[in-house]
Amino acid sequence: MANVLWLQGGACSGNTMSFLNAEEPTVVELVTDFGINILWHPSIGLELGDQVSTLLNDILKGKIQMDILVYEGSIVQGPKGSGTMNYFAERPMQDWVRELSQVAGFVVAIGDCATWGGIPAVPPNPSESTGMQFHKNKKGGFLGAGFVSKGGLPVINIPGCPAHPDWVTQILVAISTGRIKDVLVDEYHRPKTFFTDFVQTGCPNAISFAQKVDGGFGKRGGCLFYEVGCRGPMTRASCNRILWNRQASKTRANHPCLGCTEPGFPHHDLVKGSVFKTMKYLGFLPQNVPTGVSRMGYYTRAGVEKVMGTVERVLGVEQEHFETSK
Repeated sequence: MANVLWLQGGACSGNTMSFLNAEEPTVVELVTDFGINILWHPSIGLELGDQVSTLLNDILKGKIQMDILVYEGSIVQGPKGSGTMNYFAERPMQDWVRELSQVAGFVVAIGDCATWGGIPAVPPNPSESTGMQFHKNKKGGFLGAGFVSKGGLPVINIPGCPAHPDWVTQILVAISTGRIKDVLVDEYHRPKTFFTDFVQTGCPNAISFAQKVDGGFGKRGGCLFYEVGCRGPMTRASCNRILWNRQASKTRANHPCLGCTEPGFPHHDLVKGSVFKTMKYLGFLPQNVPTGVSRMGYYTRAGVEKVMGTVERVLGVEQEHFETSK
């Protein structure tokens, strides 16, 4: 039996909605088959008002064991570090999080806002929002770079806007069954099980990317990286391996990947003209290039491949990318 407390800060509830749609395992299976006991959740918890305050205080006093603290949403520290912009159970939410994290067996941050601040942390950040242990790509966040839970791990980050539901439930299962220390994490505390491959892995437009064939928003054929800001080649996530609703993903529906599992999200801090558009130097050189490739090396290789692709089309050479884009 693993007791889970789920709290929510500066959030839109998107990760809760995603969690409730989990399929492998489902939320019901978490309870019936894997010994998860949800002490309280803001959307499905039965306790209200003083009952919630009593529960939280009993956890702090050691009367109730809390094995997993799940946090959704940004830590709101405003104004001036007081946290009073986000009051919960008669106290600033940040005070509850600080104290509950010290008694939790493991701490899990769900979604971009909880992991590295997300949209609420975009400058000028009036709510003074930050993530649990990261602010953007800088380690530290609210709990500090050195935070380690009673279970011996830092905050386990499951990013996404929202996070895939199965990423959440499978990590909760790993904790409840005592296997979480077998799960490797990367430098941003993301489980490598879900955040090693790039979103481009499994994308039906991958050949078009390799052949430098431009694609358009919402239409078949071509790669969305070159014109509409797809971040699939730079974003680590299993969206095209563990499909959403077992059906599709953004790129399979010819919608650009927004890079929402990376600590830079939202990228370019939502500067006007940066959403659904590839930011470029001199009007034709992408500012962001695939991870692991030097900018100059990519520009040189891409230029050659672009020319060769154009020549092939002029000569009538069969283009495989049209088939893979269907």
